[in-house]
Amino acid sequence: MAEWFASVKAEFELNFIKADRWEYLVTGLGNTLLLTLVALIVGVLIGIVVAAVRSTYDKTAETARPSFGRRVFGFFNGLCKVYLTVVRGTPVVVQVMIFFYVIFAAAKDGTMVAALAFGINSGAYVAEIIRGGIMSIDNGQFEAGRSLGFNYLQTMRYIIVPQTIKNVLPSLMNEFIALLKETSVAGYVAVQDLTKAGDIIRSRTYSAFMPLIAVALIYLAVVMFFTWLVGKLERRLRASDH
Repeated sequence: MAEWFASVKAEFELNFIKADRWEYLVTGLGNTLLLTLVALIVGVLIGIVVAAVRSTYDKTAETARPSFGRRVFGFFNGLCKVYLTVVRGTPVVVQVMIFFYVIFAAAKDGTMVAALAFGINSGAYVAEIIRGGIMSIDNGQFEAGRSLGFNYLQTMRYIIVPQTIKNVLPSLMNEFIALLKETSVAGYVAVQDLTKAGDIIRSRTYSAFMPLIAVALIYLAVVMFFTWLVGKLERRLRASDH
């Protein structure tokens, strides 16, 4: 047993203490959280726009009169459908590599390029979450808005959107957690995220077990923390319904 503890201690010192290799993990975790935060902001902004176009087109499909404006709106709705199909139908790692090696091939720092790629990818899923929330609101709410003298935009702003946010907020938080784990492929474009940090340590020490287990435990701890926050948020939202 003493020999085993001595071996574990030696491995720990080799992988994390010697040459301050633990700093790789700290830097990697910071980059992972930065990637996730920026990607979430980009994804939410894109998702709101796409969801607004898609849900408005669907909600007004039966009542809108044929017009030039309707055809233009239909064109943008078609673009949104293409965006959703392409983004959700291709692997995120391929999208990140296309952004870094093709679209932004001259970029020297892959962090923001990767964040943009992850944000565009996340936007497709956020859009469907928000669109589902809007479409789940009963049409009577729209009629109530019209009875109060609101136009469509005012009805969306004052009646529909507040209810939608309350309904989809837990799902958006879950998308944040999924996005956090998806950023583990950022190392493909030379971004030193948490996973890449563990791989760098492994390449320096030729010891795979301890750095990779450390990376897994850090991901687990962060995900458990945000899962706890989501659960707390859901309980608070349920309590506000009563």
